[in-house]
Amino acid sequence: MPDSLLSQMLTEAAAFSWVDWVAILTAIVYVVLAARENPWCWVWGIVSCSLWAYASFVFYNLWLDALLQLFYVAMGFVGLYRWKFANRKEKTLLITQMWWVHHIHIITIGAFLSFFFGYFFDEYTPAAATYLDAFTTIFSIIATFILVQKKLENWLYWVVVDAIYAYLYASRGAYLFMLLMIAYTIIATIAFFRWKRNLVSGDSDSNA
Repeated sequence: MPDSLLSQMLTEAAAFSWVDWVAILTAIVYVVLAARENPWCWVWGIVSCSLWAYASFVFYNLWLDALLQLFYVAMGFVGLYRWKFANRKEKTLLITQMWWVHHIHIITIGAFLSFFFGYFFDEYTPAAATYLDAFTTIFSIIATFILVQKKLENWLYWVVVDAIYAYLYASRGAYLFMLLMIAYTIIATIAFFRWKRNLVSGDSDSNA
């Protein structure tokens, strides 16, 4: 790692408020628990995303990302109910897969909406990185809905989204958030293979 980059990251870390640090730490707990199919991941996600919404809007001028975090807060309650309480008879919500035609629909609609919102925010707001921000926002929303339903492929969408987020935060000089997104990308990759193994073995357990 270049000394200048390391120095910049240390400077950024020193400037972080408790909001930034709690958002980062709770986000890591959230994604690790989600990878393990633990329903209480959603509680940690609610805390993290509430704080992240504030940071994205105030510190980094990423308006769409701030709105996305508020969406995550709402979906956190949905996810907790869906994973923990909505399937009491079966005791667990099992991992399932999607048909390829669903991916075609998702990618087509997601690409259109990304361009539409990217153009709108580029033309009518001072928001930064509008097209990439729109892409990550739209596909994060889609991936969250898929995650709530425990579809295996949600992790593939997260791998792509988190990798782009790593670049997006780096472009805004938020290098510690960039490292978090790289960690997310790695965890999402591991989670995909973990869930795939559980799907094949029939060992899916929301309390793992």
